[in-house]
Amino acid sequence: MMTQGPPPSPPVSPTPLQPGQVLDGFRLEEKLHQGGMANLWRVSRADGSDSGTELLMKVPRIKGGEDPATIVGFEVEQMLMPQLSGPHVPRFVARGDWTRQAFIVMERIPGDTLRPRLDDAPLPVEEVADIGARVATALAALHRQHVVHLDIKPSNIMFRPDGTAVLVDFGLSRHEQLPDLLEEEFTLPMGTGPYMSPEQVQFVRNDPRSDLFALGVMLYHLATGERPFGQPSSVRGLRRRLYVDPVPPRAIRPELPPWLQEIILHCLEVKPERRYQSAAQLALDLREPGGVALTARAERLQTSGALRRLKRWFFALGSEPAPVQPAGEQLARSPIVMAAVDIDNATPALLAQLCDTVRRIVQTEAGARLACVSVMKVNRIGIDELTDKQGQSLHVKQLIALKHWARPISKALHLEDGRLTFHVLEAPDAAGAIIDFAHRNGVDHIVMGARGTSALRRYLGSVSGQVVAESDCTVTVVRAPAA
Repeated sequence: MMTQGPPPSPPVSPTPLQPGQVLDGFRLEEKLHQGGMANLWRVSRADGSDSGTELLMKVPRIKGGEDPATIVGFEVEQMLMPQLSGPHVPRFVARGDWTRQAFIVMERIPGDTLRPRLDDAPLPVEEVADIGARVATALAALHRQHVVHLDIKPSNIMFRPDGTAVLVDFGLSRHEQLPDLLEEEFTLPMGTGPYMSPEQVQFVRNDPRSDLFALGVMLYHLATGERPFGQPSSVRGLRRRLYVDPVPPRAIRPELPPWLQEIILHCLEVKPERRYQSAAQLALDLREPGGVALTARAERLQTSGALRRLKRWFFALGSEPAPVQPAGEQLARSPIVMAAVDIDNATPALLAQLCDTVRRIVQTEAGARLACVSVMKVNRIGIDELTDKQGQSLHVKQLIALKHWARPISKALHLEDGRLTFHVLEAPDAAGAIIDFAHRNGVDHIVMGARGTSALRRYLGSVSGQVVAESDCTVTVVRAPAA
C-alpha cells in the first residue's frame, strides 16, 4: 500500500547492479539504456517462467543519495502502473520496495520510441495524421482509466508491431482516484518545457485536455520541423504560451492542407475549453479529415499583433485557471454520437424519427460530437458505377442528401466548431462498415434506423441486428412510428 507522504530515503550508496544479478526473482540480462532519471534493464524470471514474454526493469537513478523529484516521480509510477490495462500501456508485472531496491518490471515493447522521427521532420502529411490519430486513440484509452499523462512527447511514445501506440513513463501522471504526490510535495510546474500546456504552467494537473495540447505541439513539430514554443528553460519562458501564439504551420510549410493547420491550432488553444474536448474527437478528425470544419484558424498565416499580445499578457498576469471537472466527468460530457443513416432505403417517416431521436440525444450532451454516417454499397468484385445517368457523382449526391437530413439538427442545436461532421463510406457490407467506423473512431453511441420486418429479413439477419450484436458501444435502434 503506497503512502501519501514522501517515500523512505533509499540507501545512500546503493550497490551498483550488474548483469547476471538476481533481484527479487528477476535476472538482470543487459542494461539497455541509462537515462537521467532511470536505467532500463532487459530481465528474465530466474525460474525460467517467462513463457517467451520479454520483460523490462526500470530502476531509478539516485544521484548524490537523494533526488526528491526522481524518488517521488518513481513512486507515482509504481502506484499508477498496476491500475492500468489495455494495449496502449506496457503490461505491469512487479515492483520492488524502496527499503531494498526500488524497481518496476513491465512488458518490454520492442523497437524505438517516436523520438528519432523528429530528426526527419517535416514528415509527409499522411504520416503526421496517422501518428496523431494513433496517439490520440491511446490517450482516449488512458483518459477513460481516469489518468492524465502530463508528459506526452515523442520519447514517451512507442508502437507495437501492429502499429498500436503505447504510452510510457508515468512519473508525472495524475490519477483522478489516487493521491497526487507531486502536487503535494512540489510548488513548481512539472513537465517537459516544449510540451507543457498553459494550465500546467499555472499548476493545474488534472485536465485531460493538457495531453491534447502536448499532442498538438508534437504534431506541429512533425509537420513543420520546428517547435511552436521553442525550448524554454524558465517559468517566465513557459508563461509566454499564455499570451504569444505560435507561428501558423502553413506560414512555415505552405503546402500543408488547411485541415491539418485547423487541427493543430485547435489543439494549441490557450484555454482548454477552446480545444478538442476529448482525445477521441481529435482522433476522429485526424482519421477523417474530409469532415473537419474549417475556421479562421485554417487560413491564419501570421501570429497575433502586438496589441493583442499585450492585452493577453496583461490578463495572464493575474489569471486563475478555471475549475476543472474530473477526467471521468470530462469524457462523459464529450462523447462521440454516430448517426448511421440509410439515405437510399429508409422511408421518410423513419428518417424523420431518426432525426428527432438524434437531436434529443445530442441536446442532452453539451460537448457531444455528432458524426453523420451513410454507407454507399459497392460490389466486392467488379466495377461499380460511380456516377448516375446525368454524370453526377453518387458519392457527392449521398453526401448532399446526408447533410440535408441533418439540417434540422444543426439548425436546432447550433452545432459549430467541428461538432457536426459528415462521412460517406464506400463498402460492400453496410453493417461491417458502421461497426468498423465506430470502433476505429472511439464512438460512444450509435443511433440508427431499423426497416420493417419480414420473414426473409429475420432469416438473413438485419444491418441493425448485426450492429447491435457486434459493436462495443451503446446502440439505439429507431423504428418508424406505426401508421
